[in-house]
Amino acid sequence: MLRRQTLIALGIAVAMGLFAVFLANTYFSRTERKQIASGTTKVAVAAVPMAYGADLTPEKVRFVEFPNSSIPPGSFTNASQLLGGGKKRYVLLPLSLNEPILASKISAVGQGASIAALLPDGMRAATVRINVVSGVAGFVQPNDSVDVLITRTPPGGGGQVTDVLLQNIRVIAIDQTAKNPDGSPKVARTATLEVNPIDAQKLALGEAAGTLSLVLRKPGEANNPVVETVSLNDLRYNMYGGARYPAPARVGAYMPAAPVVAAAPRPAAPRRVATRPAAPRPVGRSVEIVRGTKGDEYKVGDYEG
Repeated sequence: MLRRQTLIALGIAVAMGLFAVFLANTYFSRTERKQIASGTTKVAVAAVPMAYGADLTPEKVRFVEFPNSSIPPGSFTNASQLLGGGKKRYVLLPLSLNEPILASKISAVGQGASIAALLPDGMRAATVRINVVSGVAGFVQPNDSVDVLITRTPPGGGGQVTDVLLQNIRVIAIDQTAKNPDGSPKVARTATLEVNPIDAQKLALGEAAGTLSLVLRKPGEANNPVVETVSLNDLRYNMYGGARYPAPARVGAYMPAAPVVAAAPRPAAPRRVATRPAAPRPVGRSVEIVRGTKGDEYKVGDYEG
């Protein structure tokens, strides 16, 4: 009997001990996680502003403490990851002072500064010729959005027409510069656009068929689903909503006479029909003439015409 009670007490003690160990592990694990989350890690940032094409050197990089819960994805936590191997890296996107250096903003180890590294999957970089007019007087800058217009002469003649070839196209570079240092207007001869393969074919064909022009557009503006072809006939507009003027009148042109409206017929006068006079009828009147003491009666007016 005593042995049985001893075994029961021992089992209860073991169970309570295991439960206490579980509670202790849970507490310490939670505390350790909080300490790790509240800790910091050194992250590589730009020590100086860097433009596109700048090479990364140790004096342009420094390490700053970042909260472990806020470390940007793709960042570098030690110099060997960023500058190891003795091969250079180049900046692909502009970096401002103290901005974290991310893998997506610099070239791979040993690779040069290439625009191709900035292209999303499935996109292409196509270059078109522009001038001071078609390039919006140099105000088109890298990363702007533009529409591409084409001016051409359609088959069969009839004068030149202008169509909207592409809408909302991102400009990657102007000439060979992907970033103007001061953002000032720059007259360029070429523009590199980010397009899909089909649009790249349209640009190549459009340059061969006519003249391409860029139209600067507001960022984020939706595309216009309805675009029309503009011809020479559309160049004459008035001041009221763009409606076309009517065709000008020609001096001495034949004007058709106003149609003659026939007068309404006058009602005919009533026709008189001749009638025969009715036969006289007796009326039975008489006159009495008295001479002295004798009177004579005479009938008069026996008939009425």
